Amino acid sequence: MNTRFSRRASRQVDRSTGLRSDQTILLTGPRTSQRYPEALRRVGYFDTEKNRRLTFLTNNFLLPALTIAQLYRARWQVELFFRWIKQHLRIKGFYGVSENAVKTQVWIAISVYVLVAIVKKQLRLDLSLYEILQILDVTLLEKTPILQGSINFNDQTPGDNSCIQLNLFPL
Repeated sequence: MNTRFSRRASRQVDRSTGLRSDQTILLTGPRTSQRYPEALRRVGYFDTEKNRRLTFLTNNFLLPALTIAQLYRARWQVELFFRWIKQHLRIKGFYGVSENAVKTQVWIAISVYVLVAIVKKQLRLDLSLYEILQILDVTLLEKTPILQGSINFNDQTPGDNSCIQLNLFPL
């Protein structure tokens, strides 16, 4: 951490829980001290699973230091979960802003993902889940069986000579 600070107070921590420090600090950098002149809490934690030291800054002085560390670790897991959702579930944006709308959209996307994984396993397809979703996007309203669509799947974009699209403005 490159942030400059001065320590005002330190509290005892139980090192067997992974905590390394629990301090009250003031930011001393030229800009940071002006932008946030209040005292902060600096909690040091050692993650034995990843074998690395983590430092958390918060303005919460009421919760125990271990709770602060656990909340920040859980928050990181939530961030990773949403990154996975964006990469795998193809959610471009949320249609609603309420908690219920977001939960509903995420559950629908997860259900589709699981159903496609089940189809892949049941049909013993060699395609990736992304390729199967591409096939389903194209053949959504057709009566083509999924297995037949996957056999004829070609991820290559057709060249100009195989295109049968008519030109509106011939050159």
